[in-house]
Amino acid sequence: MTDILAAPATTVPQERKIVTAIPGPRSQELQRRRLEVVSDGVSSALPVFIERAHGAIVEDVDGNRFIDLGAGIGVTTIGHTVESVVAAATAQLQKVTHTLFTITPYEEYVRVAELLAQHTPGDFAKKTVLVNSGAEAVENAVKIARKHTRRPGVAVLEHAYHGRTNLTMAMNFKASPYSTGFGPFAGDVYRAPNSYPFHDGLDGQAAAQRTISYLEKTVGASDLACLVVEPIQGEGGFVVPADGYLPALQEWCTANGIVFVADEIQSGMARTGAYYASEHFGLVPDLVLSAKGIAAGLPLAAVTGRAEIMDSAQPGGLGGTFGGNPVAAAAAIAVFELIEREDLLGAGRRIEATLKPALEQLRAKYPVIADVRGIGAMLAIELIDPATGAPAADVVTDVAARAAQEGVLVLTAGTYGNVLRFLPSLAISDELLLDAIGVLDRALAAR
Repeated sequence: MTDILAAPATTVPQERKIVTAIPGPRSQELQRRRLEVVSDGVSSALPVFIERAHGAIVEDVDGNRFIDLGAGIGVTTIGHTVESVVAAATAQLQKVTHTLFTITPYEEYVRVAELLAQHTPGDFAKKTVLVNSGAEAVENAVKIARKHTRRPGVAVLEHAYHGRTNLTMAMNFKASPYSTGFGPFAGDVYRAPNSYPFHDGLDGQAAAQRTISYLEKTVGASDLACLVVEPIQGEGGFVVPADGYLPALQEWCTANGIVFVADEIQSGMARTGAYYASEHFGLVPDLVLSAKGIAAGLPLAAVTGRAEIMDSAQPGGLGGTFGGNPVAAAAAIAVFELIEREDLLGAGRRIEATLKPALEQLRAKYPVIADVRGIGAMLAIELIDPATGAPAADVVTDVAARAAQEGVLVLTAGTYGNVLRFLPSLAISDELLLDAIGVLDRALAAR
């Protein structure tokens, strides 16, 4: 991984180091300033202010260095400040920063669309629209599906998370904090049971039949424009469906003229050891949503899918002022090139081979850890009270806080807040992964 860890102008050593209390004095001062001018609705899991980052390490304004197991919730999948991506974005900044593709187009947008057509599942003709964020990609996918089918209904799954816009809030399973008090919400959204093997014990066919039966009885297939599915659920707790579940849903959708949309906003772009998590399940969606890791931290998202579906939108019906910005598009091209050049699909598999057994060892040691799951660099542990089986959200919160004090950033997740999720960048070394596991071990033991 020579390019990923090539030293930028200001290097950040790839090691954990804590030199002050967490948060440190400069972070505390910045937090005081923040509270004066930033909405309370924009909260932070840990009020340490990051000054620089590289690879798998972020350094705060007090000089503390943290192992980053969150990667900006899956955004810096290739690592922070990767030299080739920074160079591509910098070169584009010096040429053209904005023209608006729907007024005067540019090659970078077209090249990203070509790369997405090449790397998303399926060998049929595909087209793409580029937008700014994951939620905007979801909105556009629904819009396109409705235009194509001339139907109103949108089906989603339990434990899903799709964004914070009005429509995507309606599509989320968990209300607080994402939608509490923000209604009324968009209508014609229907939520069906999903496949959650740890809790329901169903095989893929049985879980799919439950989902399909629910939708047929409560909505009716003829009223559904699309079914939007995260192949591996993100905020819901990295729920990996049972084998056969997703292909069965896809088969039902195809038979009933329903557009199958794979929300790969968190699970895509090489994170799971494949370009898209759909590939692990033999799934070929009609539409695929990309965001987060596609441009290494610059704002970019995409809807990519069957050409005949994508072309359902009338000219001028898709687009936006900043969608497919030239600088973000240049970064995305460099990300695709880096994935190929540095075999980052292999890096995802390496991380799973190192991290998953280490998490299983923690599970054997601590009964509070009830499940270890995930694929590639998208792994999680679910914690429950061993005596009652109740979600152990308090343990998750405490462990994450203790880990941060020692220089490890880990994210919480799950409908009930009882999941720790691990989204390290593909640049992380095995040594840093095992160092982080040692910190988590101590955090669990300290309870």
